Parts: sequence; C-alpha cells; structure tokens
Amino acid sequence: MNAADVRERLTRALRLDLIGPEPDEPQSTEVLPIAPSRWYLAGFLVPWNAPVNQKRDEEDTQGELEYGEAGGSGDEDAAAPEPRAARRSHFPSSMGVSVLVPAEATALRIGVRWGDYKAVEKEGRATGDWRRTERTGQVTVWLKKNNAEPAAASVPESGGLEVVISIRQVRGLEELRGLPKGVRAVSVFLVNRRDVVARVDETRGDILKDEAFVFQARLTVEADHPFVPRPNPRGHEDHDPDERIADLQYRDVMEFAVGHGTSTSGVVSLGECRKVETTWMPQFEVERVEPAALDVELSMEALATATDASAVQASLTGLVDQYRTWIREQGKSAPKDKPRAEVAEDLLRAAERAAARIGDGLTLLDDAAVFEAFRLANRAMAMAARRRRAQEIGVNPDQIDPPRWRPFQLAFVLMNLRSFVEPGHPDRELVDLLFFPTGGGKTEAYLGLAAFVIVLRRLRQPGLESSGVTVLMRYTLRLLTLDQLSRAATLMCALEMIRQEQKDGRLGTWPFEIGLWVGKAATPNRMGRKGDHDRMSARQKTIFFQGDSKRPAPIPMENCPWCGTQFKPFSFQLHPLGDEPRELRIACASASCEFRGRNPLPIVAVDEPLFRRLPCFVIATVDKFANLPWVGASGVLLGGADRYDKEGFYGPATPGLGEKLSRPLHARSRERYRLAALRSRRRRTVRRPDVVDGRARDERRPHSDHGSMRVRQGQGPVGGHQGGRRAARILQRQAALAGRVWS
Repeated sequence: MNAADVRERLTRALRLDLIGPEPDEPQSTEVLPIAPSRWYLAGFLVPWNAPVNQKRDEEDTQGELEYGEAGGSGDEDAAAPEPRAARRSHFPSSMGVSVLVPAEATALRIGVRWGDYKAVEKEGRATGDWRRTERTGQVTVWLKKNNAEPAAASVPESGGLEVVISIRQVRGLEELRGLPKGVRAVSVFLVNRRDVVARVDETRGDILKDEAFVFQARLTVEADHPFVPRPNPRGHEDHDPDERIADLQYRDVMEFAVGHGTSTSGVVSLGECRKVETTWMPQFEVERVEPAALDVELSMEALATATDASAVQASLTGLVDQYRTWIREQGKSAPKDKPRAEVAEDLLRAAERAAARIGDGLTLLDDAAVFEAFRLANRAMAMAARRRRAQEIGVNPDQIDPPRWRPFQLAFVLMNLRSFVEPGHPDRELVDLLFFPTGGGKTEAYLGLAAFVIVLRRLRQPGLESSGVTVLMRYTLRLLTLDQLSRAATLMCALEMIRQEQKDGRLGTWPFEIGLWVGKAATPNRMGRKGDHDRMSARQKTIFFQGDSKRPAPIPMENCPWCGTQFKPFSFQLHPLGDEPRELRIACASASCEFRGRNPLPIVAVDEPLFRRLPCFVIATVDKFANLPWVGASGVLLGGADRYDKEGFYGPATPGLGEKLSRPLHARSRERYRLAALRSRRRRTVRRPDVVDGRARDERRPHSDHGSMRVRQGQGPVGGHQGGRRAARILQRQAALAGRVWS
C-alpha cells in the first residue's frame, strides 16, 4: 500500500461519514441505529412541501450568541472569541446541474441514483434502526429549440421524485469568445416531490420523516453530442494580470458544468465531454512535480567544497543556457491570438530577465566575500538536509545520500544575489515571488537564500555591529509557523556549528540564533518572576513541565532539531536559577549531541529575551507585526540598538543598560532580508529591505505600497505560457506519482 492508497481510504472514510455509501460499496445495504438525517450531514433532499420543523436541523443552533468578557484584558495577544460556526438552517429539496449544449444536440439521458431508508419494524413497531435500499431511475428528454419534452418528468418507481428541465438560448455570443452559434443553456434539477410522512414511531414518539427523504442523491446527464465548454471572459475583459495569465496558461482546462446546491465533475475523453455528474464531495488533484534532469552541478556539498569561483560558474552555466533554450521553445509555441499573444510575450520577456538575473548571480561569485558566503551557505544547507533526512528514516547522517538542490531552488538563490550584494540595484525594488505547490521545495529555496545573506553580513562585518535581525520571516498561520521553526532551526544549528569551527572569528563572536515570535498561545511573552502569579510565563511553564512531563512543554518543540532526540523536562533550563530568570535555554538530552550542557540550542522563544538577543533569523506571525507600534521593546528588531552586554543588546526602550556600541545595529547594514515589509504609521528610519514571498497558492497580487517602499511584482524563475497538464518547465517536470488531492 502506497501513500495514494492511504489517501484514497481516508477520503472514502470521510465521504462515508459525511454523505453515505456509493452503490458498489458493502455499506449500500447498511442498517443505521438512528435516523439517517441525524447520521449524515449532507447529500440528501427533503420533500418540497415538508413543514419547517422537518426541513430544519434538530441540532441547529444558529442565532444563539456566545458572549465573551466585556472590555479588553490589555494582553497584546488577547483576541475576541471565535464566533460559532454557522450551520445551514434548512435542508434542500432540490439539486441541479447546468450545461451548454450545441445546436445539433437532440436528446439528454438523465440518470438518477439515490438511497431510500426505511424504519425497521418488528411486530408492527419501529425498532429505531433504518435500513438502506439502493435505487436508480432514468429519464430521456428531447431538446427543442427553446424547450424540452417533457419539461418535467417523474422518475420511474421513485415515489415522487421529479426531473425538471429548463432550456434557454445563450445571448450575447459576440461577447463570449469560443461559443458556437445556436448554443443553449440547459439546467436539469432533481426535485423531491414525495408526500410528507406523518407516521410516528410509537415507542419513541418521533415522526418517521426520513422515509420520504432522498439520501446520497446523484444526477448524471449524458448528451448525444459533446457539451460546449463554459467560457470564462475574465481573462479577456479583466486588466488584472493574474486573470490574464491564468487565462493563457489554463486555456486548455475546460469547465463543462456548474452545479446548483452541489458540485459537478465531467467525464472527458479525447478532449470531449458527453457526460457530467453531480458530486457532494468534489476533488481536484494538483499534479506532483519532481526535478528535471539538467547537466549542471546540483550537489550542495560539491558547491560547498569548490576552491574557486570559476569552477562553480562553469558547473552552473548550463542552468542559464538550458533555461534560455526552453524560453526560445516556448516562444515558438506561444499562441498568436490577441490578447493572449501579448500576455505570452510579457511572460517570455520576464523569463529572459529572470535568466539574466541568474547569470548576474553567477558573475557576482567573482567577489571573494560573495563566493565564500555562497560556499558556506551550501555547506550549512547540506548539513541541515542530512540531519533532517537522517531523523526521518532513522539512520546516521553519514549514511544519507549527498543532498542536492532542485534546479528551481538554486536558480532562485542565484537570481536574488545581486539585490543583497548591491542594495542600490533596481532589483531591490522587486518582490520576488516563489510560487510552487505545497511540498515542492519552497522552504529550502528561501532558507538557502537566508543562509547566504546571514553569512555575507558576518563576513563583511565580523564585529558585534553585524549582529541583529537579518531575516524577518512572516507567516499568517501559527501552526505553519511552528513547522517552519523546526526546519529553520536545523539550518541555524548548522550555521552555528560552522561559526564555532571558525577559530579566526570571521563569522563574528555573537552566536547565530533563531527566534520564534508568535504569541503566548504557543510561546511565552514573559520570562516571569516569583510571585507574579502568571501561569503563562516561561518560568511557570518550565516549573510545571519539570514537575510533570505530561504538561505542555514551555515551547512547542518536542525534539532536538539537530539530532532528533526527544526533549526531557531537564532540557528546558531557566537562567540564571532563582526567582527572576532572564533566559530560557534549551539543551538536548542526548549526551552525543553537540548542543547540550553549556552549548544550548540556538533557539530563543520568549519575547523578552528575544528583544534582547536579537536573533539573526526571526519567524513571526502577522498578529505580532500588528503590535510593533504598541510594544516599545520590539522596536530594536528593526534596528537602533546602541548598547550591549553579555546578555544582549538594548535600545531606547531600555535605557541605562549595557555598554555603548561604536555604532547602532543596522545603522550601515546593507544586507536586510525580510519576507514581509511592514505597513506601519510608526515613523522609523528603516533601511529598505529586500522582500521575498513564498506561497503554494495563487492570489491577486496588485502593486502595493509597503511602508515607504513602492514594490513591483517579480517572479522567479518565471514559467511560460502553459499550465495545468500541459506545463513543461525547464526547472521541473511532472512526476509519474500521485499528486496532492484537494477535497
């Protein structure tokens, strides 16, 4: 059994739980212990003339309000209680599907499937059980110019189910490209016109209303000529670039039906669709991709051990050459009709710019500091990849195959080098979007870029002045943030290992650290002190966990990111010991791990020490960003710390502490890497950041004003004019494996 089989079983179990069985499943003759309308949540139709009490969910609580405490608590993480999820107040009595048929179509064959449930009786009394019976029916409808014969037809032996058909001419054909003359819109509805059941279960006093319901209802519509695909004019009439690109790339992806109260799916063969059917649980598969085979050096360790820039440039030149060859091939097959031809030309020009930027990144390796940062970033990424993979399969890191870049990952790193190396370059104005399906490798791409800029900053300024936040990564979802923490923490462990190995101090004296800034529901805001009665403080959480390991740990990490050993209660250490600790240190429980004892893991997960330690890599959530103007101590994350001591750095919000730095942090820093620029009315002088965006799903991305910086949208490496199943990109190809299914 593979992953696809497991997924199929899970989706089948979900469908059985929410909707009910399919005709060919063992459950098609099931017996339920309660009424099916209480057992299933969707997929059934009630009689059209049923009284309101039969159409309403017995457990419907819509309209009830839950009131939280009046006023605010003053807590920066406090939020209003989530409203109760709204539930549908009435069950439907009909469902339908609409299709477009050509002028030559003359007939539709309409199939109906459903399940009837009857109360099981014993000695003339209902037992409380309900037995299912599979039912089917078929109706043929003849299509005239503006009507159907019959316009309404009873489903044979259904006890009152009716198929209703509506036909109308499609007008405005001159505005809807691709529609043939005489095309008609046909809507087919299944209506439950059964008589309401008034019979009562004498034992329980319940009305046996479900005997008139139609469960697991399904419509199938077949035509004697192929259905006409439904046009989507948005890409032609809309000036939004995303809509126009989608229209171009998915021009061969057709929609043949739309559901009413349900979803639909079409059966497509040789590009034609003659059959559509309804479905209560639609699915869509996002095809999986795997790296394309290119004649370039993709081994992280080989790039890390290169002795000179020319060797690396020679081994990676093929990345640019083959990308440009693919761009020329795309130009030959691009559509010629306007406006798609214009969009294709824009994409190809953008791809040429991306190729040029990748080439520029290779040229920059001639700079000794840039080459060394690139080399050490590859080494850190390779170390982290070996560690993570070894933990996944339970072997020694030395037994792992040499880690390799996916071509698009390495291309993304190279094309962004110039904007980091030369802050005045126009590329710094771009928001570079890394748009790739979930699980495709986005995280490694921007972690590699983060490793490069962190190391480059230390190489250029090895003193304390190079400390401070270099990477500020913003996420919207807190759970996703915690997942990214684990991956990024492994990389920071690798960088810290490399720094400790450098005896010449060229990577600075301050450790490489990662900070988690996500709110007290996941991590503490305060360290706490004796007598403050704050159960959410780091001190109190640690004491609770050390006294009872079944309690939640102080931070949401269960295993050491470097070796995978599970944390023990003694892994979390308050420092200094006493009534008022200043830090929460995390040490691995394994005696063989490098991050144990006096060399704790480089993780800062409490707000107070985070504002003092200023980790070079900070992962935050959007709600924390919103609090920046209101939490004075957080200002040093953006720069301005002018004093320090062995415990960290201090800015205007903490006067009187530490010795003065020769210059404030970030005063002349030139490599600022942030995944989200701030929109804040707080007037601060913040050096323009370089903004990179990574996402798994496409959204509208208009030109936007991030603070004082006008942002232009970039994307890289840029794809061509094909999408969906026709996508054939030089940096990746479709895998012969199951994709990700959305339902």
